[in-house]
Amino acid sequence: MMPISNTDVSGETPANPFPLPKRPRRFPSPPLPGSNGEDFIATVHIPSEKESLTGDLVIPDDPRGLVIFAHGSGSSRHSSRNKLVAQVLQNHGIATLLIDLLTPGEEKVDAATAHLRFNIPLLAKRLGDTTRWLKNQEHAKGLPVGYFGASTGGAAALVAAASQGSDIHAVVSRGGRPDLAGEALERVTSPTLLIVGGLDHTVEELNRMALGKLRCAKELVVIPGATHLFEEPGKLEKVAEHAATWFADHFTHPGPVSSPAGLHAALGKKALLP
Repeated sequence: MMPISNTDVSGETPANPFPLPKRPRRFPSPPLPGSNGEDFIATVHIPSEKESLTGDLVIPDDPRGLVIFAHGSGSSRHSSRNKLVAQVLQNHGIATLLIDLLTPGEEKVDAATAHLRFNIPLLAKRLGDTTRWLKNQEHAKGLPVGYFGASTGGAAALVAAASQGSDIHAVVSRGGRPDLAGEALERVTSPTLLIVGGLDHTVEELNRMALGKLRCAKELVVIPGATHLFEEPGKLEKVAEHAATWFADHFTHPGPVSSPAGLHAALGKKALLP
């Protein structure tokens, strides 16, 4: 029997509903210049073949892992929905990277043609390039990595996870199109959580079909009363809570052993976010 959870998300959400155990601090050094006192926040530029991809990186104090976001159709790293989810993950001690997998020029073309957002091999390739870049950075070495994909970004996350193997510790898809991952679904080994809205009937059916093809640890969570974008009050917050729990459960590696004091040196002179 495939594990499927239908979760009631009505009512008030308690503060920090999924508290994580406090672990010894690995980074005793003082706050970095340009940080807010605990979190390191920066804009990074990641090479991918001939292009440069721009992302917003946030590393909380004593991170337990890092999640790369692959946004969906017609969206960007500035998406308020992904920012909300990223904030919840950060509050749970998980670093986040919101990345634009298309360049500004490509986004203009895609706005007119809507074809690049469905180029899953291209998006997955760039997600893989981003992952390899991060693993070579001093501040991210040793951190377990996960993917959070929305809409077509969900398919890109699964294709990238299939190619990265055990390097990807967990995948979460929000209102995603995992069916577009095709035959890669059977090669995914990363524990995968699919989250869909209970009123998003077509996408729910596509997710159920994809769930049947996944051979990894997997779960489908249906949020009652939610549509495709989870715009109803409290629904997106429940998505974020489920994602935080899933990543925390599967980020079991002890994390980096080096101090983040070299963050600025590793990143170069990148513009800090406000």
